[in-house]
Amino acid sequence: MTTDNMGRFDFLPISRKEIDNLGWDYVDVIIVSGDAYVDHPAFGHAVIARVLQSAGLRVAILPQPNWQDDLRDFKKLGQPRLFFGVTSGCLDSVVGHYTANKRLRSDDTYTPGGKAGFRPDRATTVYSKILKQLFPNTPVILGGIEASLRRTTHYDFMESRLMPSILCESNADLLVYGMGEKPILEIAKKMQNGQNIYDTKQIAFLTSSKSLTPGTGCAIRRTAAGWPRRGEAQDVPNNQVNQGSDNLYSHEDCLKDSDCFLENTKRMEHSSDVVLTQKIGSKVLVINPPFAQMDEAEIDRSFDLPYERRPHPRYKKRGDIPAYEMIKNSITTHRGCFGGCSFCAIHAHQGKFIASRSEKSILKEVEALARMPEFKGNISDLGGPSANMYKMGGAIELCSKCKRVSCLFPKICNNLNTNHKVMNTLYKKVLQVKGVKKVFIGSGIRYDMLLHTPSEECKKENSIYIENLILHHTSGRLKLAPEHTESHVLELMRKPSFNEFKKFLLIFYKICKEHNLKTQIMPYLMSSHPGCRIEDMKSLANILRDLDIRPEQVQDFTPTPFTLSTAWFYLALKKNKEIPFVATGEKEKLEQKAFMVNAGIA
Repeated sequence: MTTDNMGRFDFLPISRKEIDNLGWDYVDVIIVSGDAYVDHPAFGHAVIARVLQSAGLRVAILPQPNWQDDLRDFKKLGQPRLFFGVTSGCLDSVVGHYTANKRLRSDDTYTPGGKAGFRPDRATTVYSKILKQLFPNTPVILGGIEASLRRTTHYDFMESRLMPSILCESNADLLVYGMGEKPILEIAKKMQNGQNIYDTKQIAFLTSSKSLTPGTGCAIRRTAAGWPRRGEAQDVPNNQVNQGSDNLYSHEDCLKDSDCFLENTKRMEHSSDVVLTQKIGSKVLVINPPFAQMDEAEIDRSFDLPYERRPHPRYKKRGDIPAYEMIKNSITTHRGCFGGCSFCAIHAHQGKFIASRSEKSILKEVEALARMPEFKGNISDLGGPSANMYKMGGAIELCSKCKRVSCLFPKICNNLNTNHKVMNTLYKKVLQVKGVKKVFIGSGIRYDMLLHTPSEECKKENSIYIENLILHHTSGRLKLAPEHTESHVLELMRKPSFNEFKKFLLIFYKICKEHNLKTQIMPYLMSSHPGCRIEDMKSLANILRDLDIRPEQVQDFTPTPFTLSTAWFYLALKKNKEIPFVATGEKEKLEQKAFMVNAGIA
């Protein structure tokens, strides 16, 4: 690989010509993605490709292949030596394509020019089926958020029905769920050594019922006839299969009784260190437990890989990629979320425990960003799913035994350290990097953590954080997510009382008044969440009017895969249960969202 005078590495190849220019006579892995190729650590296909490259493998990327013609795109890079890795991209393709009321979106932020139509619905499944048709003996491994959250029986709001594991229709051989760096490296290593890959952690696969009897297991191994066909080599070691209470209700049970689907969702939320199995017709889905959350050295290695931090040059004439434009001047400090909100799947995909980068790794990336010619001195975001969870956690010996989904609800755990001192130090050091003028926090802030001050030191540091956040790290509007005002709705969301939000508002207004600032609060709010009625939206509108808060938009609840809120939605849809009340019809949902507009709030 060559470097230019700035020390940047080349992009990974995405065409036959680029592969030939590298002098490669074969490729080990081809990553197929529904997103345009942006070589940046915020884009999953780039991360997995760079991780595999760091292990000495030859990796190519096939971004947004055309699935509607003679399939030449899927053939142009050839057949990889090890496997195809398939992802829909950074978003679930169905959620990305349609609004909560099933209206087709007119744009795609992960495509040059923001143009829609460059990826299919259920892209992971479509790509995988094509690859298995063209290359039946080459393993196909699914990954990314679409595969991760659809790994077992799930509700698809566009189909308005329960669907089985994405492995069923996609014909793929294996699925990696969650953040995939650790499992994909182990899979690649085992494949090269001819070892059994089915005992790898953090994967899911289908097997036949008869293979659940005692056996020694067998590997996916290339033979004279090529790679085995799907299902031929999927015997499972007997000690790998959970025969006890952690088995999930079968897909057929879920179809017959929506209570079974709700119970499965709860089990998936709480099961972290056991093998889970689910019967689907004549097959059995096996979900191996996850790897431990990445430690500091591991997550540093992932973010320190030689990313170009920009889109591939082929897109220059096709227009900007909106998703890249949004994050190009941002820095991710950590992954994971221990908030456990019932409508959000971040904890299910990224993990409940926080994986934080070292200060050294973050500053190294800030310095690289500051050297880029187009950087104007402003970092648009320095954070993660919730910005102020960096380095947060509790005593690991207690956390490892805890079964709580949320560390913040119904009250903040006594074992959780909420001292913001580390973040105060980090923000100060980032501002000292040459070329950096301003650092903004664009990610959401958990204000309830800032108000939780069990010690005098914590109270002092959290006060410093709040003041610096408002004075120096907010670009006109501070993003907060109270989501609602009514206690019974917030409880179902696993969100703090609105009184906590009002406490924070008093501090916010006090600081703004003292410094003559015109900074505004931009609250995220949600309509139609299970438990929310029209009268609750009326109360929300009245409270916001009294507080002189005018949100720009209210997000309508979308029943996305793998969340408890979605399971409640489906339960109401099938059984017409109103405990809690659920707005399942389009008319009800539109009325709730429109109420805010009619009330002159949004």
